[in-house]
Amino acid sequence: MNTHAQRPEPDDPYPNVPTAMVYDTFAETASQLTGQYIALSRAASTEEESEEWWQKVMTLRDTQHAVPARDRAQLIAHIRMWRAELEALKAARG
Repeated sequence: MNTHAQRPEPDDPYPNVPTAMVYDTFAETASQLTGQYIALSRAASTEEESEEWWQKVMTLRDTQHAVPARDRAQLIAHIRMWRAELEALKAARG
């Protein structure tokens, strides 16, 4: 039995939030980004562009499934990365 509590990293944006709730944020962020990628795939002007966006959907899905639900550091790293991607997509739309 592990008697040591997992300490949050010093830059953990969720220091008082259980990892299960961080996972919920991870899943929701992935869902939002998936929605953006799907919309861009559907709006693409060429089949090649549509396929590029769809491949991003598949890569995101695979990444989401590969991250362990209890790996707080990976969850937070992906939340940050995906939120940055969402912001970049929003900025590109103007």
